[in-house]
Amino acid sequence: MVREIAYDCDVLVIGGGIVGLSTAYAITRAAPGTRVTVLEKEPGPARHQTGRNSGVIHSGIYYRPGSLKAQFAARGAAELIKFCTEYDIAHAVTGKLIVATERDELPRLHALIQRGRENGIPVRELGAAQIGEYEPEVRGLAAIHVATTGVCDFVGVAHRLAEASGALIRYDARATYIDRRPGLGVAVRTDDGTVVRARVLVNCAGLHCDEIARLTGDEPKMRIVPFRGEYYTLARPDLVRGLVYPVPDPAFPFLGVHLTRGIDGSVHIGPNAVPALAREGYDWRTVHPRELGSTLTWPGSWRIARRHWRYGGGELRRSVSKAAFTRAVRRLLPAVTPDDLIPASAGVRAQAVLRDGTLVDDFLIQEGPRTVHVLNAPSPAATASLPIGREVAKRALTALTAT
Repeated sequence: MVREIAYDCDVLVIGGGIVGLSTAYAITRAAPGTRVTVLEKEPGPARHQTGRNSGVIHSGIYYRPGSLKAQFAARGAAELIKFCTEYDIAHAVTGKLIVATERDELPRLHALIQRGRENGIPVRELGAAQIGEYEPEVRGLAAIHVATTGVCDFVGVAHRLAEASGALIRYDARATYIDRRPGLGVAVRTDDGTVVRARVLVNCAGLHCDEIARLTGDEPKMRIVPFRGEYYTLARPDLVRGLVYPVPDPAFPFLGVHLTRGIDGSVHIGPNAVPALAREGYDWRTVHPRELGSTLTWPGSWRIARRHWRYGGGELRRSVSKAAFTRAVRRLLPAVTPDDLIPASAGVRAQAVLRDGTLVDDFLIQEGPRTVHVLNAPSPAATASLPIGREVAKRALTALTAT
């Protein structure tokens, strides 16, 4: 005799960032009538990675052809602009420059041009004299202009996705215990003692996604190693017209310190990338021993440190020294001074790291019995949130029909 279960919802999503809310939105669009609940531990949506990034709609030029990032970023950028237009969310298509300031960066710049073309992204090559057409105060040896890049209010997008999804969104609801029984479903207890029963669970917990995966009984074979990105606001925003990036180092998933004119007209400079001492460690004073212990006991963390200590040392210098940060900015923007840099809010990147020290470069989605886990969705996940949400929703609905 099969026991009758009173399910509170069909699909339970843990995480109220832009990826979790896009997933809820996609589920209800693809399968109207599906009951979706979202649990978010904060009092509102988009309080961490979504609400603390640079606000850039990425074109997809950086990502390996055929990867999920390449596919979803280019598609997601176009869809996101359409979504913002339809729902009157602040956005602008500004274009951006990627600027080589040293001769050894020129081969990497040319490789980006080729990668952009492989990904179907139009680029314009610029000589040193042409950079000033777009950014009079920026200096470099050569650059490329990517017209499809823009900026938007990602927090506004997240709020609209929450409203349009029709899902039940429960804020101030931290998942503390998960009981998954493949023959019955998933029960999640929150910190106030409430139990939510669902047929399928979707893990979009971002900075805590590996912990949620282990609570379900699935071993994700990675750990989130948090990297803090620190920003400054430019006191003289007239120095920058749009978006200006350095040529990234292909060995790292970080794009380097860049200049971003946001939708409010202010210009943000950053981020660097330094190890955070907590999953939500937005400054050096925030230390969570258990979370720090999780990072330090993961073998991949030490392998990253041994492999990339020189790069990491430079990032740490820029974190503790405003003068060092200013020197990095002046490579692109010679007119900037330390007095031009006003400290701004930091963000933390949820970076998945494998046991061997590999920084997971692509989006990573894994499945278990009655579960779908989004285990690596840092930048450009906000840009790609609509197609990511559809992909996760497809997997969740497949699991739902199998129950």
